Amino acid sequence: MPTTTTVPADLTVGGHHAHGWRIVAALAVTSTIGYGTLYYAYAVLLNPMAASIGASTTAVTGALTASVLAGALMAIPVGRWLDHHGGRALMSAGSITATALLIAWSQVHTIGQLYAVMIGIGACGAMVLYEPAFAVIVSWFTPDRRATALLAVTIVAGFASTIFMPLTGLLTAHLGWRGALLALAAIHGAVAIPLHATAVRQPRPAAATAPADPVRRAHPGRRAVAHAAMRDARFWVLTATFTAHGLDTSTMTVHLIGYLISRGHPATFAATTAGLLGVLSVTGRLVLTAARRRLPVTTIVGAVYATQAAAVLAMPLLAGTRTGAIISVIGFGLGFGIASLATPALLTDRYGTTAYATIAGRLAAPVTVAKATGPLAAAALLHISGGYAPLLVGVATCCALATIGVTTRTRVPAPKPSIRHP
Repeated sequence: MPTTTTVPADLTVGGHHAHGWRIVAALAVTSTIGYGTLYYAYAVLLNPMAASIGASTTAVTGALTASVLAGALMAIPVGRWLDHHGGRALMSAGSITATALLIAWSQVHTIGQLYAVMIGIGACGAMVLYEPAFAVIVSWFTPDRRATALLAVTIVAGFASTIFMPLTGLLTAHLGWRGALLALAAIHGAVAIPLHATAVRQPRPAAATAPADPVRRAHPGRRAVAHAAMRDARFWVLTATFTAHGLDTSTMTVHLIGYLISRGHPATFAATTAGLLGVLSVTGRLVLTAARRRLPVTTIVGAVYATQAAAVLAMPLLAGTRTGAIISVIGFGLGFGIASLATPALLTDRYGTTAYATIAGRLAAPVTVAKATGPLAAAALLHISGGYAPLLVGVATCCALATIGVTTRTRVPAPKPSIRHP
């Protein structure tokens, strides 16, 4: 007579915790809301805010740059915290504070108040957006399931701009920009706070030492692993690679519409075509996830970055027509969001998961700084040169450098972590 065995829901099933998929669902939702309210809404509110507080659009734009830089500064301490304490308390505190700051944002009346609020929001973003979400997922899933879990979060959150930019515009039209922010704060608080507080958990020790992950099994110590990574030439090559790519993607995000308008396209067409970047970021992530079953991640990412370089160099020839503009934007857009999946894949392959959040935070800091300052440097270059040709050459060069960096095979062996450090 067959016997029936009852398995607790939190035991590892198929190489991962069953609860891990509930965490993935929760983080997909909170990342979408977080990016939508803390980042993408800003572009919609920029002009009404500037008019209301009596500041220039340049000064108001600078507040967003300050916000991104604050997030970069927070990346390293947040990474250390995640490795030692997990994500539940940090992400809960971040979502509570972010909700309060959204309310405070609705009440600003001076440019100084706006900068103060946005710096706080940037710091909160480092506590609740992709980097901490990825660290939580990496701690829960073994390598065979990790890519799928990360992909699920990025696919859903990839539509944050598609959802929240129109929603913010609608709320602003009916409630004004201050009322819109109060509504966004209500959405953020009602959804993100309870999900972070209840869904995010630490994995059981058995998951942290799963046989499928030899680095976790060895577990030489977080500090030792992090120090070893900092002495590894491959880490710095990877940091330079993603920094160069961060420069080119942020620059094109801000200046693509202006370039297409300069080629004679209507503003509506330029904005719609630039909007393809959000959809294409999801497409690129799907391509990476599917292709990595047959090819190394570095080969796939290198090919995508090379395609981006070719697409940007071809823009002066193609972008004069609508079809050519769309083709060149598609070529560039395929790599628009690929780094968000490539980074955890490459870091866990090289350094395991023991100190993943610490290492990822140290990589994210210069990349985020590059994303914040790239558009400003590009604007200065446009002012000096009086045209887009030098800007396109610079973007294509960054893409080419990223291609070289991600495919570089350094001959310096990775230093082995010492187990003497706790």
